Amino acid sequence: MKPITKEVYLKWYEEMLFWRKFEDRLAALYIQQKVRGFLHLYNGQEAVLAGALHAMDLSKDKMITAYRNHVQPIGMGVDPRRVMAELLGKATGTSKGLGGSMHIFSKEHGFYGGHGIVGAQIPVGAGMAFAEKYLKTGGVSLTYFGDGAARQGSLHEAFNMAMLWKLPVVFICENNGYAMGTSVERTANHTDVWKLGLGYEMPCGPVDGMNPVKVAEAMHEAIERARRGDGPTFLEMKTYRYRGHSMSDAQHYRTKDEVEEYRKIDPITQVLDIIKDKGYATDAEIEVIDQRVNDLVDECEKFAEESPYPDLSVMYDVVYEQENYPFLPHKL
Repeated sequence: MKPITKEVYLKWYEEMLFWRKFEDRLAALYIQQKVRGFLHLYNGQEAVLAGALHAMDLSKDKMITAYRNHVQPIGMGVDPRRVMAELLGKATGTSKGLGGSMHIFSKEHGFYGGHGIVGAQIPVGAGMAFAEKYLKTGGVSLTYFGDGAARQGSLHEAFNMAMLWKLPVVFICENNGYAMGTSVERTANHTDVWKLGLGYEMPCGPVDGMNPVKVAEAMHEAIERARRGDGPTFLEMKTYRYRGHSMSDAQHYRTKDEVEEYRKIDPITQVLDIIKDKGYATDAEIEVIDQRVNDLVDECEKFAEESPYPDLSVMYDVVYEQENYPFLPHKL
């Protein structure tokens, strides 16, 4: 595995802090009704992405996830200004403002969504891995889903085929405890989601999803196993989200005290404590990072606010073909 150096810790701190503040700004814009529809925030789960990115080869590995999908494409290299523009429905967004919060997508950067149907991305992720194997690219498909999606039948079909064909895929369950609002304890007779892999003799296990080092170590082992042709791995990232399932979630199913307990192991705080303990940065240098993050968030909002909405005719571009539907009112 690539060494976890001073530079890595500083990178993790700046990136995770930016992801957190980027989504905090989105929450504010949602309240102002500038972000419409649903909005599912990643606050608290940043270590899962930070650790994975450290283990990935971004030149050929791919990533797919569900609808909690704003910061992943940014980590993969997508311009955050375009991600915010997409959430505001603007023409400069990653999908010209037509995808919105739950459907961020960038083939150029190896990020394949953003899927609104619970569990739908699991077989798609396995299919991506089949393509990598068939084309002999050496790439690995990182397929993410939540603890709620782990109850979908499509997971079992994908697991079976992935093991049968030894597909280069890493299945990752981001277990934040509550799915859409129902605890794991109330949806299954076991709380160790990772054990679902045992029925397929798939390498599997739990990971501390609040610690980017633990995530990086587990992801490195799983990715390298897939890359050398030994097939899939199933990892359960035990993580926690500080906000509700979506912005419309009143969170009656958990207490404020519980949330505060998890804030004591906040992944950003963990990384910052190591930076300070090891003297990787002075307080003044940390303040510079903080200001840089704040400035970039402001820049993203300004870009999105000042971008135009897509022309009405664009709505038809990805749905109809003009020659087959000559009655459409707009020239396409």
